Order: sequence, then structure tokens, then C-alpha cells
Amino acid sequence: MRPPATIPDTQFMLRFCLATLLIMLFAVRPAHGHPEDEFCTPGEDGLDPALCEALAELNSADSKQADLKPLLDDAGNERSFWSTAAVYVTIGVGHILPGGLDHVLFVLAIFLASTRLRALVLQISAFTVAHTATLALAASGVITPSPSVVEPLIAMTIAFVAIENLFFDDMTRWRPVIVFGFGLIHGLGFAGFFGELGLPPGQFWSALIGFNIGVEIGQLSVIGVAALLGVALRRTLRDPGGNARYRQLVVRPCSLLIGFTGLWWAAA
Repeated sequence: MRPPATIPDTQFMLRFCLATLLIMLFAVRPAHGHPEDEFCTPGEDGLDPALCEALAELNSADSKQADLKPLLDDAGNERSFWSTAAVYVTIGVGHILPGGLDHVLFVLAIFLASTRLRALVLQISAFTVAHTATLALAASGVITPSPSVVEPLIAMTIAFVAIENLFFDDMTRWRPVIVFGFGLIHGLGFAGFFGELGLPPGQFWSALIGFNIGVEIGQLSVIGVAALLGVALRRTLRDPGGNARYRQLVVRPCSLLIGFTGLWWAAA
């Protein structure tokens, strides 16, 4: 069993926070770490053409919010609550897989730090509650995030969690709080994309709920695949303690790569 965090651990956290602040002040410019989300690319599988046309109209630069029309079904009727939600579930999933590599890397960094199921559930729950809250606030217009600020911050959250994995063998006592705070930032990133879709009148809540469910499905899919690979790798490595070789050959290299990617995105 790992002993409780000591004073040196706290000193490390303070120093790392200071270093992160300095990097953000002097090295960060508007980042482009978030890949473009493409759902209606010609010649590729995606949403049906009629729906793509409707979304394109909603997202047109010339469209005025007052001129937006509700999403319609194939028969030309306004989509119901659940039908609209289902459309945005698809969009939410696509925003994570394959469109949200930054969010995928953050979730993987959380997974790599969790040697026990309870630790993983605690962190994912904190992340989900946090990003759901800020997504709802930003999407409803209560807060207005700036992408030029949010995107570098998201990149730094990825780097922070991944680099922390290099110094601690298990989840620290402060990790759930940190993940919750970082989840608030990621929620602003989700809200930026959600707002860019153009929100049809009278279908806001169905779209918001559907999109958030889709995001959760995408994140849980990442966790599920990572868990299966983790079990297979542990068996292949035949680690008697269950963690030592896995941490040395999987957790450390992967965390290092994720951390470097986050820092590179933040400074790009």
C-alpha cells in the first residue's frame, strides 16, 4: 500500500503549478491542438445528407440566430425531443471519436494513473460532473469562453495530468479535485464546439442533453478499450505485483508521450 502524500509531494505540486503558470504566461499562444470535427465530409460515412444540409444551414456565417429553423425529419416535420437528442448523441460521440484527440488523451492520462477501479470511477465521475456543468452554463449563454484561452488551457491540463503520472505510482489525494477543476475547462471546450453548430430554436435542451450523452459514450468507449488493452498487457508482461513492469513499460512511456503532446499543443 502506498503511504500518504508527504510534504515533499506538496512542494512538488506547488512548484509544478508555478511552472505551469509561467509557461502559460510566456509561452502560450492560441493553440490548435483540438482537431477539426468533420461529420459531413463528401465520400465518407457520416450523417445523412439531408441532416448535413440542415446543419450546414444552421452553421452558415450568413445565418442570423433569429432566422434559424428547427431541425426537420425526412418528412419535413419538426423533429421531436428524442429525435433531436438522438441526432446530437451522434454528434457528441463524433466529437470525441474521432474528432477529440485532446479529450481522448486527457481521459487516457486519467486511466493510466488509476491502478484501482475505485480511483478510476472517482476521477471519471469528477470529470463528468465538472464538464457537464460548464457545458450547460456556456451553451445557455451564462458564460462566454474565449477559444484562444480555453484551447491552451485544455492542452495544459493534458500535460499536467500526464506528467503527474510520472512522479506518483497511484492516484494522489488531490487528483480528484484537480480533475474536477480541469473538467470545468474541458466543458468550455465542448461548449465552444456545441455553440458553433448553430442551435435550432425550441430544441436547445434536447440538443444539449443528446450532445452530452454522446460525449460520455465516446469517453466511456475510450476507457473500455484502454481497460481491455491494459488487462491484456498485464497478462503478457506477467508482472507478479500487477503493476511494476506495467508501470515501467506502459504507464511511464505513454504518460511521457501524452505530456509532451499537451505541452507542444499549448505552445504551438
